[in-house]
Amino acid sequence: MAAETGSQARRIVEITQDTEANRRWLLAAEALHREFRPNIPAGYADYMRRMFAEGAEMAVLLEGDAVCGIAVYRCYHTTLSGLRLYLDDLVTLEAKRSHGLGGELLEWCEAKARARGCAWFALGSGLTNSRGHTFYYRHGLPISSFGFSKKLAG
Repeated sequence: MAAETGSQARRIVEITQDTEANRRWLLAAEALHREFRPNIPAGYADYMRRMFAEGAEMAVLLEGDAVCGIAVYRCYHTTLSGLRLYLDDLVTLEAKRSHGLGGELLEWCEAKARARGCAWFALGSGLTNSRGHTFYYRHGLPISSFGFSKKLAG
């Protein structure tokens, strides 16, 4: 069953469980998610279900019946910080940015982390995402480390 929070006009729905209603929201989220992550492979719903099977979870922020924001996250243990909630993706419609949606989703994710007993709430942001960095600083998320990566295939 989807968990809903917020007002009637705006609500956050967890869509990780494979239900008919959640499949509808997942399909509705695809276009917005692809704007942010254009390299997600074809077969979006199958790819996301594979991620869910590996522990990822997803929530959508709805205004009425429109998907206006997405959060993809996972909880896991690390040797550095114990249990953490890591936010893979936080996406809002470009036209809705600076209207509080990203902040609402971010606060919802932090509350989810606290409810699960996480010691840390973390995310990564690309080096050139200065607008996102400003947003994260404003919401109490300073830069705590550098991430390093190397593409191995493709």
